[in-house]
Amino acid sequence: MFSHDRCQPTSARNSGLVGYNGQLAVDAETHLIVTHDITNQGFDRDQLSPMATAAREALGRDELHAVADKGYFSGAEILACHEAGITTTVPRPLTSGNEAKGMFVKTDFLYDPARDIYTCPAGNGLTYRGTREEGGLQVRRYWVNDCQTCPIQRRCTSGTERRITRWEHEHLIDAMRERLARDPDPMTLRRRTVEHVFGTLKAWMGTTHFLTRRLKNVRTEMALNVLAYNMKRMISLIGARRLMEAIPG
Repeated sequence: MFSHDRCQPTSARNSGLVGYNGQLAVDAETHLIVTHDITNQGFDRDQLSPMATAAREALGRDELHAVADKGYFSGAEILACHEAGITTTVPRPLTSGNEAKGMFVKTDFLYDPARDIYTCPAGNGLTYRGTREEGGLQVRRYWVNDCQTCPIQRRCTSGTERRITRWEHEHLIDAMRERLARDPDPMTLRRRTVEHVFGTLKAWMGTTHFLTRRLKNVRTEMALNVLAYNMKRMISLIGARRLMEAIPG
């Protein structure tokens, strides 16, 4: 379970983050923090695979199911997790207001992998027209030429044809969407797990959050808070005596 918190995450064009971005991975069963980090990036989309890999190593597991909020959504990061054998569940953020306007969105177009074709709400087929690179990803493009005579064109596109793009590894996104459709509980569990931990840490640290400055010092401060949290959590789980007995030396 991943989440983030930020201390004054204000940024402007051509400037850096004013503050720090805290990252946590929390075990859903024990609610222990299994790994953490501090970055000075004002976004989370590059953190999914590093945090998931670190969490798996800390837990000593061969398999891991990483659940994160939509801020972590990144095709490249999801692919990196997949290649590392890590299952991810990350909701895709809504980047268009078309659905709220009653317009058709990409999920209204059904993809047939056997035929490599999309079917629009009017029943027409959008066929493959070529591949190009977008944001470092190979994206396949589909469209149909019958839009201008379609009776529901106004709900679909204002252009001459509706175009759909598909990332070459979009089957990973499809699988995530199907998992969430079958069982939305992981996102509820994520909120109850990680957000509670962050709430506790923020209550301890106060409204100013970090007392130190510079990335190295802030990481040390965060590590001390995580250590304190995990110690209190372990005392709650097994008691102080058993915790002391488990500490080597």
